[in-house]
Amino acid sequence: MSSFEDADTEETVTCLHITVYHPGQLQSGIFQSIRFFNREKLPSSEVVKFGRNSNICHYTFQDKQVSRVQFSLHLFKDFNSSVLSFEIKNMSKKTSLIVDNKELGYLNKMNLPYKCMVRFGDYQFLMEKEDGESLECFETHFVLSPRSLSQESIWGTRSPIPENGNYSSCFSNSTSPTEMDENES
Repeated sequence: MSSFEDADTEETVTCLHITVYHPGQLQSGIFQSIRFFNREKLPSSEVVKFGRNSNICHYTFQDKQVSRVQFSLHLFKDFNSSVLSFEIKNMSKKTSLIVDNKELGYLNKMNLPYKCMVRFGDYQFLMEKEDGESLECFETHFVLSPRSLSQESIWGTRSPIPENGNYSSCFSNSTSPTEMDENES
C-alpha cells in the first residue's frame, strides 16, 4: 500500500466570503487591519467579533463611529444536520444591525442566510457561505469592493425576464407612479 492510500481524506472547509464596502475606505484606512484576498482558518468553537477594539475583536475597523464590539458571528450545527451555519448577533447598544431587511437591536441574533447583505451606518458587507464538511474549523475570505454593494444588490434582486419578453420588477405594483406638482393635492 502506498502512503497516498493510507493518507487521511481531506475535508472541505466551510468558508464565509465577505465583500466589504465603506464610502471612506480609501482615504481613512478603515479596513487596514483586515487581510484581503487571503483565506483565514479559524477554529469552529471561536466566536468571531467585529468592531474597533483590537483586544477583543478578531476583525477591527479603524473608525470611532464603530462600537468597541459591533457584531459577532458564531458557527453552529442544527440538530440532525451535517451542515454548519452561522449566527449573527448585534453587540452594539447604539447602532442597529440590518441583515437583508431585518433590523437587529442590541443582543438580537439570527441565523445568517447563505447569501445576505449586512449593514450598519455606512458599512456594507455582502456575506456568502460556501459549505464544507469539516467540523473542526472554518475559513473567512475578505474582498474589498470599489463601489457600494447596496446599489449592486438592487440589480441582483430583479426577476428573470420570461420567455414572452415582458419584464416585471419585484418593485412594481399594479399602479405605475405618476409625477405630481407640489401644489397639486
